[in-house]
Amino acid sequence: MRILLDECVPRPLKRELKDYEVCTVVEMGWSGKKNGELLQLMKQQSFSILLTTDQNLRYQQNLEQAGVAVIVLIASKNRLPDLMPLIPEPQKVINGIVPGEVIEVGLS
Repeated sequence: MRILLDECVPRPLKRELKDYEVCTVVEMGWSGKKNGELLQLMKQQSFSILLTTDQNLRYQQNLEQAGVAVIVLIASKNRLPDLMPLIPEPQKVINGIVPGEVIEVGLS
């Protein structure tokens, strides 16, 4: 299972998902790509999941057609200290998420 960290997600979060093959948008050379193009590239490169903080992505793109699942991290800021407490939840849902599905993870 390949996971892509969106540009808006701090790269050090990659270390927290060490049980999976995780790449960043920057590592793939996809910086600055629009969401639609990014989803196409993900499908071409066999990525299964996009990990993002973009809460509007599900309303802007047809994720089912794109063939990828999305996990949205919801925190007050996109900083590493704000997102780290959320990481246990994506780790629980990664293996069960299906293409086109969007799971939002946030502190309640």
